[in-house]
Amino acid sequence: MIILSADLHCHTRLSNGSLGIEDLILLAKKRGVTTIAITDHDCIAGTVRGKVIGERHGVTVIPGVELSGTDKTNGQEIHMLCYKPDFPDRLEGLCRRSSIIRKKSSHVMMLKTAQRYPITPEFVVKCASGSTNIFKVHIMQALIENGFADRIYGDLYKELFSSDVEGNINHFPDYEDVFDILKQIHEAGGIAVLANPQRCRNEKLLDELVAAGLDGIEVYTPEMSEEDKARFIKYAKKNKILTTGGSNFKGLYNKHILSVGDCDLPDECVHEMNTYKARKKKLERKKAQEVK
Repeated sequence: MIILSADLHCHTRLSNGSLGIEDLILLAKKRGVTTIAITDHDCIAGTVRGKVIGERHGVTVIPGVELSGTDKTNGQEIHMLCYKPDFPDRLEGLCRRSSIIRKKSSHVMMLKTAQRYPITPEFVVKCASGSTNIFKVHIMQALIENGFADRIYGDLYKELFSSDVEGNINHFPDYEDVFDILKQIHEAGGIAVLANPQRCRNEKLLDELVAAGLDGIEVYTPEMSEEDKARFIKYAKKNKILTTGGSNFKGLYNKHILSVGDCDLPDECVHEMNTYKARKKKLERKKAQEVK
């Protein structure tokens, strides 16, 4: 994988990553990645600290968050990335509500795990120390530490969490409508980017989100096939929306071997994001003048 200068999708210990904020930034610096976005799940707590630490080490940290939503047409969980919110405090209520929903779902899965294996929910919580929530990887870490698995994404993970396996313990959280998530991002002055558009089972969703004001889609990721990448780049150009990307780095909890910067995000995509709001305001002023 080619290491480029920006990675706009990274997680820390505040959600389902294993590294602290400063460790993540130092890793980026050592790898020559000059710009990162910390996009923890439903958590904006690390954005201010990330920016300060980043300035200290010469790494630009773009404020971000990965927000959980639901496509109400089919119940699929959809993630929306928010970048550069002008009023991040306006997202705190949404993050808190989503966090409560996730905790309830995780609690059900922890109890089901405890019925099959002699581990306690309290031990799982201990494995999630530092995180604002409980994720599947924390349940797996508890199982590994107690000797019931030797890796996170192995056979036991498939047995417990694969939807096509009979008897799985999945409990899917019902987050707020993804269109409401999009609206709240814009109310906070943020840039709304659909994460992993190739995962959407609803073929109409992307068109509907673009019509509702979606600002961009995530394209340059390790899991995006070349065929899908070409298709979504063409789609973005046609609809005049941003393309972004990142490694989805989680440290110990990565599904595959990768590190910060292991994505093929072109530098011009970062420039377009950084200038997006100014260009958008200029266009809006121009349209307002034409109406007069």
